Amino acid sequence: MHPPKREFIPAAGVDWLLPIYDPLLRLLGRDALLRRTLIADADIEPSQHLLDIGCGTGILSVLLKQLEPNANVRGLDPDPKVLGRARARAAHAGVAVEFDRGFADQLPYSDATFDRVFSSLMFHHLTPDQKIATLIGVHRVLRPGGSFHLLDFGEATSGLHGLIAHLFHRGEEIEDHLEGRIPAMIRAGGFADVEEVSRHGTMFGSISYYRARRASDDGPASTPV
Repeated sequence: MHPPKREFIPAAGVDWLLPIYDPLLRLLGRDALLRRTLIADADIEPSQHLLDIGCGTGILSVLLKQLEPNANVRGLDPDPKVLGRARARAAHAGVAVEFDRGFADQLPYSDATFDRVFSSLMFHHLTPDQKIATLIGVHRVLRPGGSFHLLDFGEATSGLHGLIAHLFHRGEEIEDHLEGRIPAMIRAGGFADVEEVSRHGTMFGSISYYRARRASDDGPASTPV
């Protein structure tokens, strides 16, 4: 897949940081534990179809396949450089994961394709409009009864967490997170049962895990916030 040419924020923020992107993620603290918790809570069943949007270097995509080997796993990212690293990671781990090039707010998949959709530490790279478009798209590609699992920066509960998050992620993209607007945005995407399941402090700010469900008999998405 070759998406239209447009600007995007690389996984590491800037291209020159890509070689140390994975070590930087580990500095967040509890990185592996948070992703395993995300997967365990998703209650994945064999043969289900899973999508990891903004998959970056494939950490979560590969872990999904390792923990649920009978699931069909796809990763999506607009950056060909990180997709190369993701494919190498999957090959090294000996697992079969499909990696596609594309944007989260223009998902190149048919309606009701996936049982679970995941996003890990990517959502804060998107503008408010891109977030809403992404959520509406995720809702569309989920099967009725499917669920969305989002791990990203959460509401700033202390001055220190907010200050550190601002230093590393400046601009309007991070404001939705620090000001606690993500649950409302997820609801605006059409989701039901939106919940902040957990929140964890790290050296770069608060990380929240949000879970939401596409209702079995839902209608179109509501008006964006």
